[in-house]
Amino acid sequence: MTEVTRQLAVDVAIIGAGPAGLTAGYLLTKQGKSVAVIEKDATYVGGISRTVEHEGYRFDIGGHRFFSKSQQVVDLWNEILPDDFIQRPRMSRIYYEGKFYSYPLRAFEALGNLGILRSTSCMVSYGWSKLFPVKDVKSFEDWTSNQFGKKLYSIFFKTYTEKVWGMPCNEMSADWAAQRIKGLSLWGAVTDGLKRSLGLNKKPNDGQAVKTLLETFRYPRLGPGMMWDAARDKMLATGKGHVFMGHAMKQLAADGEGGWRLSATGPDGEILIKAAHAISSAPMRELSSRLHPLPASTLQANDLKYRDFLTVALMVEGEDLFPDNWIYIHDSKVKVGRVQNFRSWSPEMVPDEAMACVGLEYFCFEGDGLWSMSDHDLVELATSEMKTLGLLDPAKVKGGAVVRQEKAYPVYDEYYAANVDAMRRELEGKHLTLHLVGRNGMHRYNNQDHAMMTAMLTVENILAGERLYDTWCVNEDAEYHEAGDEGAEKAIASRTVTEDQAAALASLREVPGRVASKADRRAA
Repeated sequence: MTEVTRQLAVDVAIIGAGPAGLTAGYLLTKQGKSVAVIEKDATYVGGISRTVEHEGYRFDIGGHRFFSKSQQVVDLWNEILPDDFIQRPRMSRIYYEGKFYSYPLRAFEALGNLGILRSTSCMVSYGWSKLFPVKDVKSFEDWTSNQFGKKLYSIFFKTYTEKVWGMPCNEMSADWAAQRIKGLSLWGAVTDGLKRSLGLNKKPNDGQAVKTLLETFRYPRLGPGMMWDAARDKMLATGKGHVFMGHAMKQLAADGEGGWRLSATGPDGEILIKAAHAISSAPMRELSSRLHPLPASTLQANDLKYRDFLTVALMVEGEDLFPDNWIYIHDSKVKVGRVQNFRSWSPEMVPDEAMACVGLEYFCFEGDGLWSMSDHDLVELATSEMKTLGLLDPAKVKGGAVVRQEKAYPVYDEYYAANVDAMRRELEGKHLTLHLVGRNGMHRYNNQDHAMMTAMLTVENILAGERLYDTWCVNEDAEYHEAGDEGAEKAIASRTVTEDQAAALASLREVPGRVASKADRRAA
């Protein structure tokens, strides 16, 4: 049995030092509450928003732009990190067969890059889809082929989408396609391109109002981890906060008096934290298996699934390979899904002006072939794939590093909503002092500001001694787009969720579900 080397009593125990956990810890200690945070990673805070450093090079795990339509979130970012934001131009394109394509697609540019024969084939395919569309639209493939034609679908949608989600497009639901690409069509892209060529659109993204993407964004000069390092440091500086790195949750046990006993194992043994409240950003599946008493919904929690992710960073001699922040790789000959250019995020991410640094992103499942490859083999694979793509000379690669991120994306299968709801309802009914926050803590594919807002509202609930706010609430009418002004929603004095808070709670991303089975469709 592991020896308990330390015991600690605090007001609130927090599992996970990601954006949600550290937001809660920072705000609670500001209000005089004592807090203890455990973090499984031995080195970095920030979770998926951490910045990993290797020989002076800094890597952002997936790319994190700091944008929110919630003024409360923007204000908190500025409070935690007042002097270290920089404004960066946003540029991301699709890379296909040696050519770059704007994203969102610009029809004339795309057809020009494809050449006369392939463009003609694409237009014929589009016309065919309009004359003879798939009548019984069930899948992502059906819906997107109807919108763009089979040829454009296969070039610009199929390969990348299957890399990210690990399932065939003909098994992904059409509903997800309609949400993800709504408002975009080939005809819309053509008319938008015509307006551009005539000078009728003044801004680069006019005509793409439905899924407009920001032209610039704010970014911490040393990467997103800089924000969460600062939050941790400010929390510790109050004298009310404790952070235990390299400590994994062993058990979270109800103490029979409405409070909690959190045990965690670390490099020097086991710690025991006694607290009146517990906040968990741990994956729901993991939390359920470590709760005592074991929840009745453990079977449902165990059925929750995740998509994993790894980045292979290559240090390359010479100039940056492309000016974009990242590019999407739509080539089926390689496994890489995106390539980040870290200097385009911030010049300070790359310490040597004579070197470039790119991050190849691979989407996988924990334990599969990619995930299980050695770091050396992954660096070799990344180098080889960049050569295949024609983006670099392997002789110029001077080093490499691998960063793995387990449970990066919650999977939305046909049962996930019922499974999440079963666990949520049981825990809310039995444990008023246990609070779930963040992406994995709530099994929601969210943005950083959503994770923070769930923590901000949880802090309000703890300080009030009652659940004033429903942190699971999403304003269905507050559709979230990265368009409009940052902090555009102003707070309304109310104990219901304000418009400003709803703007962050609606900061969720669409995730594909599987096509319903015949039995499910008959039942419906």
